[in-house]
Amino acid sequence: MKPDIHPQYRTVLFHDTAADVYFLIGSTVDTDRTQQHTDGTTYPYVALDVSSASHPMYTGQQRKTTTEGRIAGFNKRFATFGSTGKKETAAAQ
Repeated sequence: MKPDIHPQYRTVLFHDTAADVYFLIGSTVDTDRTQQHTDGTTYPYVALDVSSASHPMYTGQQRKTTTEGRIAGFNKRFATFGSTGKKETAAAQ
């Protein structure tokens, strides 16, 4: 094997910011940030948006969405589309 071509494998502190959960996992991820864990040791630190602690597939919880369905949004947007055209043609005559 060629020397110095493989990434360094080390213990990294991953933080799921959505669930505020910390994981110590062996990884080769490259990061400049460090943070002290509850055991008093300083580890390389990586912030995550989603992990198994917060993903709906693993937690069984559904996220509430505030958007309405595509068809309802279309109907709402174009509900007055036909009526405005008739008013403009009637006013033009």
